[in-house]
Amino acid sequence: MPPSPYVICLGDAQRAELESLSRRATAPFRLVVRARVVLLAADGFANCRIAQRLGIGEDTVRKWRRRYCEQGVDGLADAPRPGRPRVFPARVVAGVKALAYEMPSASGAPLTRWTCPELARHTAASGITPAPSASTVRRWLADDALKPWQHRSWIFPRDPQFAVKAGRVLDLYQREWEGQPLDQDEYVLSADEKPGVQARMRLHLPLPPGPGRAMRTESEYHRHGTLAYLAAYDVHHARVIGRCEPSTGIKPFTALVDQVMSVEPYASARRVFWVVDNGASHRNWAAADRLHSAYPNAQMVHLPVHASWLNQVEVYFSVLQRKLLTPDDFEGLDELAAQILAFEKHYNAAARPFDWRFTRTDLNQLLTRIRNHDRHAPRPQAA
Repeated sequence: MPPSPYVICLGDAQRAELESLSRRATAPFRLVVRARVVLLAADGFANCRIAQRLGIGEDTVRKWRRRYCEQGVDGLADAPRPGRPRVFPARVVAGVKALAYEMPSASGAPLTRWTCPELARHTAASGITPAPSASTVRRWLADDALKPWQHRSWIFPRDPQFAVKAGRVLDLYQREWEGQPLDQDEYVLSADEKPGVQARMRLHLPLPPGPGRAMRTESEYHRHGTLAYLAAYDVHHARVIGRCEPSTGIKPFTALVDQVMSVEPYASARRVFWVVDNGASHRNWAAADRLHSAYPNAQMVHLPVHASWLNQVEVYFSVLQRKLLTPDDFEGLDELAAQILAFEKHYNAAARPFDWRFTRTDLNQLLTRIRNHDRHAPRPQAA
């Protein structure tokens, strides 16, 4: 068989580039094979030997050998393929995307959110021809990962000292207070209440799951009242101390404080920081003064208003809700309280601190984004 007319000679840089491509785990396999074809050809192998070693056809080897000789490494990429002519001009696609970026009310549509069928209908009503279908609109929006039918709720931060107050709590989560690292005998507790926990008893017992069948729970139930669950979560040691009370209030929260501060290591700790929100049970300076008067080594740190999402005990309450309280089936308040405290013990046996990654830097970036939308938003804190 005559030698190939396309002789490949590689410089050091070209060989290094092709070898890197041939070993790249994230590269498409077809590009890896093409790079290996060129490397073997540069090493003097005939087309038939290359085809045997790589398990491909000789015509494939000839094609990529020729393409590399003519175009270099750029020739190893797929060439543009012919296809059906574009039906919708770029201005129509851009117009539909621009419409999806706006609230429907801006276009006079009596809707709160756009859907693909509604966007297609509105586009057709605007006189654009040919009008795109809902599936075509969905494909266009998918190119920009745009989903105008989804929405998320949020609360505008209205505390002018939001950055300062939230930053102090985030520093505590990083074991730092007023620029100084915390000692080993200083603790950070995240505390709050979960009110209105219902004791509901299903009319029929739940059915366990089976092959291809989820657990089934009766929709009807009897109510047996509600209780409040109060808990303090040790942020750095993943320990929960809680209690159940008929309702929330200053007295129930004080009972939780007494329960926590009377046991080690908190009783003899140098300082115990209590991170709380602005609920009525522990609001403002009066609550902080009550705590410090009763326990001089305890210090209350308030989150800003509308910042309960920065309270780590809320994460634990979410775990409790998902693992014990949903779905629920309790004969009465006594069983509900016993099950909550049993879950607390179960959780503490294997708990690890939450992987909290939201820092002051993230907080400032968030406030900056909000302030770009509304100049009345709290200012980020200077670095």
